Amino acid sequence: MLLTIAALLCLLLLARICGVAAERIGQAAPVGELLAGVLIALAMLPLAPLEAHFAAARASIYLDEIATLAIFFLVLQAGVELEPKEVFAASGGALLVALGGVLLPLALGVLLAWWALPTSDLKPAQALVVGVAISVTAIPATARVFEELGLLHSRLGVTVLSAALIDDVFGLLLLAMVTTVAVTGGGADLAALGWLAAKAVAFFAATSLLGVHVYPHISGRLQEEKVVALELSVLVAVGLGYALLAEALGLHWVMGAFMAGLFFEPHRIGHQAYNDMKLILAAICSGVLGPLFFVSIGLQVDLAAAAAEPLLLVLVILAAFFGKLIGAGIPARLLGFDRRHACAVGVGMSARGAVELIILGVVAEAGVFTPGPGNGVVSSLFSVLVLMAVVTTLVTPVALRWLLKRDD
Repeated sequence: MLLTIAALLCLLLLARICGVAAERIGQAAPVGELLAGVLIALAMLPLAPLEAHFAAARASIYLDEIATLAIFFLVLQAGVELEPKEVFAASGGALLVALGGVLLPLALGVLLAWWALPTSDLKPAQALVVGVAISVTAIPATARVFEELGLLHSRLGVTVLSAALIDDVFGLLLLAMVTTVAVTGGGADLAALGWLAAKAVAFFAATSLLGVHVYPHISGRLQEEKVVALELSVLVAVGLGYALLAEALGLHWVMGAFMAGLFFEPHRIGHQAYNDMKLILAAICSGVLGPLFFVSIGLQVDLAAAAAEPLLLVLVILAAFFGKLIGAGIPARLLGFDRRHACAVGVGMSARGAVELIILGVVAEAGVFTPGPGNGVVSSLFSVLVLMAVVTTLVTPVALRWLLKRDD
């Protein structure tokens, strides 16, 4: 227990320090926190006698459970931040950009993985994971650049951020398919996927009806009590209840947390309660659980394993960047953006972040990255995808500033 407490203390402090440092240079905090985990893992390599002790602390059930709790609260926060009306009110142009920015990278990722990975029962799930990881978009890194350049509320900024929101929703929906394929050992046929889609529709219908017609009445009674802690307890309880429903229907529990947050809207539960919950969730996620989750992901990155598959790493990064650039940039060009701003749309959609790392954490827990005998490519897959997220997230702000500097 002493070793675990000491390890958690060091991980939290180093993650927060690196997260703040990343923000100081214009990057998202999760990038710094993830890199902190990678650096810690690298620093431990020369200390062979202590490796076993460090691995025991790293693989401790406490850190594993904290990571699971972090995923719940991070997805809950993502749902609270994303109001349904923002997605529904997004222009058809943003939807077109979002579809192009999802479908092309998804297809490239699946095809690339199908070519690179050896045949196994989990190959369909592994290929789908690569496609999903490549298809999602991180909002914070892009939003920070647009805000810095005064373009956050411009047509360009609204289009990119609306499309990024839709991409994240698609990513979480695809997560249910990934975990289903993994659980069935890759044996999910069209009928099974159709049944999964039907259960997903039933889940979204039930949670949407509850969110629209039931939760506001509960929240109204809570506001009369004026107890913020009680509001948080009910929000978490709703998330857990939805998570149980998702699991009962064969979906992943993470969808429950997302839907609980999604209908926690200011016009339903009151602006004061909404603002209070946003502050509380931001403190929980950014202050403690988020850093521990992202640093734990970084700890799992094996640079040696990724270096053993340099071609796969390069191809994944290229597919991730150019899939977004072309998939989102061409629809933007068709919508009337000039060439430079269409490129900015594609580049702005290229950053990955929390949603992708959450997806990787979930599918890793489901055993999707479990290699067969002598299967080195699968052993490297997790590290390759995390490094892709880091590289694209680091490159996107730099490329955006270069493309948009004349608009400043």
